Parts: sequence; structure tokens; C-alpha cells
Amino acid sequence: MSTILVVDDESTIRDLAQMILEDAGYRVVLAQNGKEALQKIQAEAPDLVLLDMVMPEMSGLEVCKRLKSDPKTKLIPVVMFTVLGRDTDVEKAKQGGCDSYFVKPFTPSYLVAEVKRHL
Repeated sequence: MSTILVVDDESTIRDLAQMILEDAGYRVVLAQNGKEALQKIQAEAPDLVLLDMVMPEMSGLEVCKRLKSDPKTKLIPVVMFTVLGRDTDVEKAKQGGCDSYFVKPFTPSYLVAEVKRHL
């Protein structure tokens, strides 16, 4: 069973993603900010990180850059999901090393398809 780390500062988004992904057969771990995400990645070794871009304490972009610069975590797929949908936001995320990017709100089928595509 693959483990997905869902990182978002909004509890409703975390809970929704957890419900959808668990229904699809994944183990889900939650984090509410970037610092907590880095701790959970070390403790849980997730197979994929679903990461909000805008969060307090540490942005998703910073988390992604740290993951992709660390030899132990650089191969973990990082999928950014955010309300920021401008081309410049997508470009920043790609330059930060994310493997994929999509804009909230999302449908359950799209979320599951995006996760499956990277596992």
C-alpha cells in the first residue's frame, strides 16, 4: 500500500483529500505546514507528497526545493495543488522541482488519477 503525505494548512482540504485517497486504497499521512511536512517525510518516508503551495511558516515551494535537493528524498514525487493558477505560479513550482501541479478545487477522480500517474 502506497503512503501519500497530504500537506495543506486548511483542515477541510486535508480531510477531503484523506477521505478520497483512503477510499482509493492509499495510506494517508497529514501535515498542516511545511515544517511539519519535512518532519513527517523523515518519519514516514511517503511514496508521494501532495503539497499546497501557500502555507504559513514554510511555503510548499520551499519544502519542494528542500526535498529535491536532498539525495534521500529527491526521488519522491511532489505534486503541488494550490489556488494559484497563473502561468507564473506554475513556472515557479516547476523551477522548484515539483513533478506536477494542479489547481484547487479538484474532483475526486482527478486527484486519484494524478496520484496514480506518479506512483
